[in-house]
Amino acid sequence: MPQIPSLIDMLKAGVHFGHQKAKWHPRMRPFIYTVRHGIHVIDLEQTAKQLEAALNFLREVTSGGGTVLFTSLKEQANDPIRQAAKTTGMPYIVERWLGGVFTNFGVISKLLRRLDMLEAEKQRGLWDKYSKKEQLERQRDFDRLNMTVGGIRNLTRLPQVVFLVGTREGKNAIREAHKVGVPVVALVDTNTNPSSVDYPVPANDDALRAIQMIVGLAAEAVLEGQKIALDQVTTAAVAAVPGTETKVQGLVIGT
Repeated sequence: MPQIPSLIDMLKAGVHFGHQKAKWHPRMRPFIYTVRHGIHVIDLEQTAKQLEAALNFLREVTSGGGTVLFTSLKEQANDPIRQAAKTTGMPYIVERWLGGVFTNFGVISKLLRRLDMLEAEKQRGLWDKYSKKEQLERQRDFDRLNMTVGGIRNLTRLPQVVFLVGTREGKNAIREAHKVGVPVVALVDTNTNPSSVDYPVPANDDALRAIQMIVGLAAEAVLEGQKIALDQVTTAAVAAVPGTETKVQGLVIGT
């Protein structure tokens, strides 16, 4: 289990900063500590509690071989989300939500096939037969598709969970996920509705350091779950071969 940051560390990262009092969502009341200079301050003890529950869930899902779709709908979270996905080998979506990822994957599949075709043609040098204008159009099409669906090229089935930064901006993503029964783990700032997601983590979702801290911990939890899954597969494989387990144990203890 990733170590939950101390309250001091979360303070340094700015996790506690909310929005102006006038912009708050009433359902965030249980997660608000106080108001200072007209700004809501998040209760970091509640953050630690909710964060632990969210990380445990991510680890549990991935230990069973589940997939996490990392999603950023806030510009400042794009790089941390991409990094988390790269580190864990998980799919990701940034910039904007692709309508139909969950509810109409057939349309998304067509975009993915188009991306694969363009990339294959480019690698084989087939673009050379086109005019410079046509090559430029193809490059723009490739770049657009790579930006929108490049992060989910290996997503062949519904993920088991969505990890989201940008709850207010991600209403459509949350709606689609709930429609197909996919739980959502998300950062919830003081201007968002925490009841709209399954595992809300009260935190500043605007500050880069705060985002990096929470997203980094999510990636750690996923990696731990993947290690558990791998250990289980290895143990099962060893147990399936008569006499192998004894030999392996002997090597471990040096006999």
